[in-house]
Amino acid sequence: MAWGMREIRSILFVPGDRPDRMEKALAGPADAIIVDLEDAVAPAARPEARLLAAGFIAAAARDKPIVVRVNPLDSGLIDDDLAAVLGARPDAIMLPKSLDGGSVAALAAKLDKAGADGVGILPIVSETPAAIFGCGTYKGSSERLVGMTWGAEDLPAAIGASASRFPDGSFTPVYDVVRTLALMGAHAAGVQAIDTVYPAFRDLDGLRACAGRGRRDGFTGMMAIHPAQVEIINSVYSPGEEELDRARRIVALFAANPGAGALAMDGGMVDAPHLKAARRLLARAGERADGDG
Repeated sequence: MAWGMREIRSILFVPGDRPDRMEKALAGPADAIIVDLEDAVAPAARPEARLLAAGFIAAAARDKPIVVRVNPLDSGLIDDDLAAVLGARPDAIMLPKSLDGGSVAALAAKLDKAGADGVGILPIVSETPAAIFGCGTYKGSSERLVGMTWGAEDLPAAIGASASRFPDGSFTPVYDVVRTLALMGAHAAGVQAIDTVYPAFRDLDGLRACAGRGRRDGFTGMMAIHPAQVEIINSVYSPGEEELDRARRIVALFAANPGAGALAMDGGMVDAPHLKAARRLLARAGERADGDG
């Protein structure tokens, strides 16, 4: 299933050298999976991981997108990663340590040269200090760009920070800024904004709160590092019936009052931004949003 067939709520990481976990992830509830050839695989195991990942992807029944996280552009490993997996036709390539739109363009050129038609690019846009200043440069970088995500693990190590989160799992002010830039960069580029992982995978209450903040702020989905996190992420990022009912009523109200700029509803006023948000919510739920029922 190609990335663009539906909006992604949850993406689960699986190590590229663990075929058993890949199979379980593919059969599980995550909307997409990431086969990881970078951090989850020890350097000595990478040649075998490439072969295992390629074999898994080639044989997989595609009921959800399969993304491969390759090694960074300057790692000296990415060409071997791509040579191994592109023949298996992954749905997208995750690019770690992306600096700016130029990084996406450089990867797109490699995919073009390899004839990898239909393979998207999902960059991680916040893993180095310089990358933070490139978050607004991804628009128009490549038609292959399918989303943008960020990370809060590599950057603290790069700048000598002791932590990126408070004990309750919320981000410190520095990393809230990074998160905001990644979020706005994705929306400016017109692609899905995918929130970073919640590393305390046993803290499901903390995960729910973190996912709720992400959806509130405009992220469209979230990455997961453990299968136990997926159902919560899916639940938080799925519109509830109360939200859908309100959206339907907003659309119906404006359909009944063509040309109106603002209308009264539920003791308050709704206007064009509310209508736009309602239509977007209904579209995410697979419903018509034109007021025709």
